[in-house]
Amino acid sequence: MNRVDAEHWDAVYGTKGELQTSWFRPHLDESLRLIDALQLPRSAALLDVGGGRSSLVDDLLKRGFGDVDVLDLSAVALAEARQRLGARGEQVRWLAGDVTEIALPVARYALWHDRAVFHFLTDAEAQARYLAAAARAVRPGGHLVLGTFAEDGPERCSGLPVARYGADALAARFAPLFERVADSRELHRTPAGTEQAFTYVVLRRRDRDDAAEADLQA
Repeated sequence: MNRVDAEHWDAVYGTKGELQTSWFRPHLDESLRLIDALQLPRSAALLDVGGGRSSLVDDLLKRGFGDVDVLDLSAVALAEARQRLGARGEQVRWLAGDVTEIALPVARYALWHDRAVFHFLTDAEAQARYLAAAARAVRPGGHLVLGTFAEDGPERCSGLPVARYGADALAARFAPLFERVADSRELHRTPAGTEQAFTYVVLRRRDRDDAAEADLQA
């Protein structure tokens, strides 16, 4: 991922309305269900990776979370979301950058959420950088809620190739630093009326001793 990718997504968000993008949902229902099940304290630090102009940040604020960061490659999308929120947007930390390159605070987040970013990383090096970023930024005992296209999902999105996963394969990409605590499947209906299959996993960040022991046993 590089500057070209940021320009690509700025162009997408700059020329297409919400109903013209296949990933749009009024609310990220499955993500919210999985996040609610974690019963996080309202003081917890949360990060929405690839949040763009998603409504997830709105729903997190409505739930009383007061420490929310939103990261996206597209400054255009972030500006739209911030404008939509109005005064509430001042409560959010907006981060424009590449998740595999940006310097995030160490062990800050109790929750890292990503719906449909990781599956755009189709080479092992980029996937490894993503995993390293998540492992640094999520505190021990914190959680990663991750959604990607399922094995029977689309092969491309917004003109770009994607990687597709079942729950076992997706969880395995993050082991042993993260352990799976839940998984699910969603059929997302696009604004155009087609269905896209998604895989979700909920992963817990192991502490260093647990991760080292799991690595030895693997």
